[in-house]
Amino acid sequence: MTTRILPAVGDPDAARSVTTLIGQLPDAEPALPVTDSTQLVDTLARLAAASLDELPEVVLVHERIGPVPALELVREVALRFPAVGVVLITADASPVLFSAAMDSGARGLVTLPLGYEELASRVQAAAQWSVGVRRHLGAGADQVTGPGGTVVTVSGAKGGVGATVTAVHLALAARASGRTVALVDMDLQSGDIASYLDVQFRRSAADLASIADISPRVLQDAVYVHETGLSLLLAPAEGERGEEVTDRAARQIVSALRGRHEVVVVDCGSQLNSANAAAIEMADTAVLVTTPDVVAVRAAKRTVRMWERLQVRKAEETVTLVNRHHRSTEIQQPLVQKITGTRVAGVAVPAHFKELQAVVDAGRLHELDAKSTVKQALWALAGELGLVQAPGAAPAAGRPGKQLARAGDRGSLGLRRRAGGR
Repeated sequence: MTTRILPAVGDPDAARSVTTLIGQLPDAEPALPVTDSTQLVDTLARLAAASLDELPEVVLVHERIGPVPALELVREVALRFPAVGVVLITADASPVLFSAAMDSGARGLVTLPLGYEELASRVQAAAQWSVGVRRHLGAGADQVTGPGGTVVTVSGAKGGVGATVTAVHLALAARASGRTVALVDMDLQSGDIASYLDVQFRRSAADLASIADISPRVLQDAVYVHETGLSLLLAPAEGERGEEVTDRAARQIVSALRGRHEVVVVDCGSQLNSANAAAIEMADTAVLVTTPDVVAVRAAKRTVRMWERLQVRKAEETVTLVNRHHRSTEIQQPLVQKITGTRVAGVAVPAHFKELQAVVDAGRLHELDAKSTVKQALWALAGELGLVQAPGAAPAAGRPGKQLARAGDRGSLGLRRRAGGR
C-alpha cells in the first residue's frame, strides 16, 4: 500500500531534512511540504472537496509551524479531517507534551533529531489507522467527510447597521433550502439573536469555553434547536462572561459546529475581540454590513484596515453589504467599494424598516412576510453567497461562498500578530 505523506514544516532546512527522510520510507509518496498552517488547512480542504480518497494518509506537523501553534493545528486537522493521521515532530519528548499531543488528536509523536526507525514506525501506524477510518467512513453514508460546512461571518461597520438581522436571515434562507444550519451569536457582550427569535435558553457559547474537547453530546447540550430548525448557539446572558470565550475556544466551537452543519452563520457584532477575530479569520466568507452614510462608510473603512493590520482578513477577501439603501442617496455601491477596497455584494438591502418593525418588536424576525423587500434582498444575498441549495441539487462540496471571497480558513489568530500586542 502506498502511503501519501504531507509534511507541514515552516523552516526550509528542516523541510529538506524531513522530505529526504520521508523519501527513504518504503512505499511512501511524499508531497511537497506546506510552509504554514494556512497552506496546510487550505490544501487539505481542497483535496477533501474533490474526494475523501484524495486526502493524504499522514500529515507531519513540525513543532515550529506557524502562525497557528502546532498543537492547535493538530487539533483543527483532527476535527476537520478525521480520516487523516497526524504525527507531530518535536524536540520535546516529555510525557506532558505526549499527553497533550494525544489529547489534540495526534496519532503519534516523532522526536528531533529525526531517526529513520522511529519515523517509519509512527508513519506506518498513522497510515494504518487512517485506512481503517476511511473504510469505516465509506461504510456509513451519514458520516461527515471532507472539510465540513461553510462558515459565514457577519460583522457591523458600527452598531445599529443591521448585522444581526442580516445574519438571522442568511441562516433562515439556508435552512429553508433544506440545509442544516447553525447560527452563532459571537457578539458576546451584547448579542441579540435570542431577542430577535424570542428564545430563552440558559446555555451559551461561554459554557463551551473551558471544554478542551467538544464532543457531539456536549455541543448538543449547549445548542438550542429553534422552531425554524436553526441550531442556535447564543451569547451569554451575563455580558461579562463573554471574556471567557477566548480565540482558542472560538476556533474549537466553530470547528465543532462546522463538522455537524452544512452552513454556520456567525454574528460577530461591531466590536472586534479575540474570539470573533478568530471566527472571521476562519470564515469562508466574511460579510461586513454598512449603511450608505458617511459615518458608517468611514467606520467600514476603519474596520477593514484594522482587520488588515491585525492580519485577520484582507480587504479583497471581505464582502461589504450596503443596508438601508436608497437610489436617491449620494453614496452608492461603487463608491463604497472604492472607499473600502472590498468586494461589494450585488444585492443592496432597501431602506424599508417599517417592514421589520412589527416582527422585531415581537421577537419574531423569522415570521417576516415573504413579500417584504428586505427579506427578498437578504435571501437573494444568501443565494449570491452560495448558502442556498437549489431544489434537487446535491449539497455543494467544499466552500460555496468561494466565488465572492477567497477561502479564508487560515486557522487562528488570537490577536497575537498585532502591532505591539495588547
